[in-house]
Amino acid sequence: MSLSIRILVAWFVLAGLATLLFLNSILNQLPSSVRQASEEVLVDSANLLAEAAGLHWEQGFAQGTPFAEALQRYQQRPLDAHIWSRQKTRTELIVYLTDSQGRVLLHSDPALVGEDFSSWRDVALTLRGEYGARTSRADPEDEATTFMHVAAPVFNAGELVGVLTLAQPTASLQPFITLAHGYFWKRGGLILLGALLLGAALSIWITRSIRRLVEYVERVRHGERISAPRLGERELDRLARATEAMRAEIDGKAYVEQYVHTLTHEMKSPLSAIRGAAELLQETNVPEQARQRFLSNIDSESQRLQRLVDRLLSLASVEKRQHLEHPERLDLAALAERELESKRPQIERKQLTLHQQQTGDCQLEGEAFLLEQTISNLLDNAIEFSLPGGLILLQLSANEQQVRLTVSNDGPPVPDYALERVFERFYSLPRPDGQRKSTGLGLSFVREVAQLHQGKISLRNRPTGGVEVELELPRHPPVGGRRAQA
Repeated sequence: MSLSIRILVAWFVLAGLATLLFLNSILNQLPSSVRQASEEVLVDSANLLAEAAGLHWEQGFAQGTPFAEALQRYQQRPLDAHIWSRQKTRTELIVYLTDSQGRVLLHSDPALVGEDFSSWRDVALTLRGEYGARTSRADPEDEATTFMHVAAPVFNAGELVGVLTLAQPTASLQPFITLAHGYFWKRGGLILLGALLLGAALSIWITRSIRRLVEYVERVRHGERISAPRLGERELDRLARATEAMRAEIDGKAYVEQYVHTLTHEMKSPLSAIRGAAELLQETNVPEQARQRFLSNIDSESQRLQRLVDRLLSLASVEKRQHLEHPERLDLAALAERELESKRPQIERKQLTLHQQQTGDCQLEGEAFLLEQTISNLLDNAIEFSLPGGLILLQLSANEQQVRLTVSNDGPPVPDYALERVFERFYSLPRPDGQRKSTGLGLSFVREVAQLHQGKISLRNRPTGGVEVELELPRHPPVGGRRAQA
């Protein structure tokens, strides 16, 4: 499981648990809160009716008295009240009145008149001057028959003469509780959805920089020379800078070791030839012809060493760069034309035929010196591996995104085992005309320049015979961008 998924899951679990615990505490508290609010209304209503009962105390509460008739009319009153999602169509309050002994004087159920309610908490506590309230079930086995009772003292001439009690069925409150449950669950679902989206955004924000850092390390591990990414998080950015510094130090050490080893190996042959010729020249009675041959060997081997050092320095300067430093608008066709003119003597010396083709505008952004050296190396390679009287074809084509340069000849094909190694440093093949191998740095230089320009270089044998090298360059390589993988 990826880090981003883990963060998202952990966030969602924590947010979900917090939301569920919060909703659970609210929903558990909701019924008692609704009952408390209803009880407060009952307290006010009971005290209001108790004052009215005190005014009618002298008239009594038997059938036909004003208070008894008012209660009867209340019970028969039709209702049509839309309270949120509930429609109330009938009255539900129970009203009863007891004297100072707790005996029922008036009741919503006339059959209970005369009963002794002095033992009920609402009546007993009120008669003692305390707040009287109770919750009881009409049917002990049925929770739906639960009623809340709230009592208020009845005074007449300043004397406590009785108790008036209002009772409300808790079942009448359940629709509102159910509605509130649904409301809170719906809002809880929206909160969880918001938490999921927020968690996804948080996961992306946290892991985006980590993914960029991991990608950088992976590409460095695969041999790409790229600049460390700039990260918004200070700690991760410091880690990226430290990783880049460590990579540079490791690459620098490995680079020096590899170059010293390879350069030593490549210099052994010309140095041995120079030393051997010098030792023979020191002998006496050396024929003049042999003397001239030895001097010629010393000169040619010295030039070979010079070319090796020069090309090695050029390649090293390119390999150390991470991006183009001074790109400018160039015409690749014009660069190719200039390089072709400089190669005319070599082409004529081998009696080669040169064809040049161009399709499309070949304007691009790049460094002129590097691209000139690249085209020169490709032409040198094509000329050296061409047989006398052969054909060299240089093609330029372009589309909206890139420019393609292809150099091909009709010389012998590259062996299959060498196709994957021709761009390696110091790897070279024998020339078809018997000339000695080159430094093996020309195509390696071309690959480095292609990478700096975010381009690609490839070499393949042509089906019709010969070898073809194709260089693809973007018209607008990103300045300071990463090297491309050739």
